[in-house]
Amino acid sequence: MTESPDITILVPALNEEATIGELLDRLLALPVNAQILVMNNGSTDGTAEVLARYDGKIDVMTHAEKTGKGRSIRLALPRAKGTVVVIQDADLEYEPEELPQLVEPILRGEVAVVYGSRFTKGLPRGMALPNKIVNVLLVWAVRLLFGQRLTDEATCYKVFRRDLLEKMELTCDRFEFCPEVTAKAYRLGHSIKEIPIRYTPRTKLAGKKIRWTDAPEAFWTLLKHRFWKPN
Repeated sequence: MTESPDITILVPALNEEATIGELLDRLLALPVNAQILVMNNGSTDGTAEVLARYDGKIDVMTHAEKTGKGRSIRLALPRAKGTVVVIQDADLEYEPEELPQLVEPILRGEVAVVYGSRFTKGLPRGMALPNKIVNVLLVWAVRLLFGQRLTDEATCYKVFRRDLLEKMELTCDRFEFCPEVTAKAYRLGHSIKEIPIRYTPRTKLAGKKIRWTDAPEAFWTLLKHRFWKPN
């Protein structure tokens, strides 16, 4: 990595020893000039030991206690060096090889926000029914509150120009990061470009952390920021 990376890839991680090594290998193999910043959010398994094997290749922020996804992203942003910031979960539900195509429209100056959509060809097999229902309701909430057509509000693959993300004055602590940045992107006058991606859902048994019970907070966050204005 050079001193001025094009991209910062933020990787929140909580007890992901089974997948994070492969993930990092695949991220490091990408043909991009990237800073990889992993936020180890209070892991109690072997995640820290796996990360230690990548010393000198990635940046790591370690939180001794469990830190929610949103808060870990907020804490990491001041250390982000890239023009573009990408959110990458530490599991393998998403294909890291698709990141370059998501980043390219922003690097070309065409847009400031890109989402990787899991649902352009319908809801994927293997996703739990309650999660499917919540995802459908979320896109309808976006349409109702902001008048915008979006196919996948809750996707992990969210890509931003870093200066825009910094303008959002984020307050999220957990999974409400997704609806907060969606709402604030629209409130700042930006459209969201969606690009189809592949997606392989994992189960609760395999370590999936977000639940359909997180939905009320997501809807409330969209509503709460409907009339948000930057200071």
